[in-house]
Amino acid sequence: MRMPTFSRTATSDTETARVPVRPRRDEDATTQTITKPPASTVTPPTEAERKPVVVGRPAAPAPAPVRRPRASGLATFGLIAGVAGLALVLSGPLAGWGLGVAGLGLLLSLLGLSATRKQHVAGKADALIGIVVALGAIVLGVLALNGQLSWLGTDTQPPSDLREWLDAQFANRF
Repeated sequence: MRMPTFSRTATSDTETARVPVRPRRDEDATTQTITKPPASTVTPPTEAERKPVVVGRPAAPAPAPVRRPRASGLATFGLIAGVAGLALVLSGPLAGWGLGVAGLGLLLSLLGLSATRKQHVAGKADALIGIVVALGAIVLGVLALNGQLSWLGTDTQPPSDLREWLDAQFANRF
């Protein structure tokens, strides 16, 4: 069968050259008689003899599993203990306990920071924030226990003092 070809170049700007397509002639062999192949005497292979047929590219080996970074538990617990120590120190009467909890938070945060040096361990920001908060709680606790901070100590009640101060400031406004 002949395929018509169309010219891509124009002979003039307004008109393109056209070649007429020849009509199909009936005497061309457009159909073909298919004959059945002779029956073979070969027996088909058994299931054990068959091999899998691979079409296309062979399968690529499975990629190695990607390890996702995990958060350091020590860094997270160090941050939690540092915040809890700060809350205990700011409570006033529990400043001694707050020092102990903040010291534990500092230790856990330092261990968590060293654990983040491994390749797939995250949590460096948690560890650094835990170190800063724990150090702040320790400094405030030591100053409160030595009597350097008049507003914070074991003999004061900061919540009731804050309530009295707020009442004095906003008594005439409401």
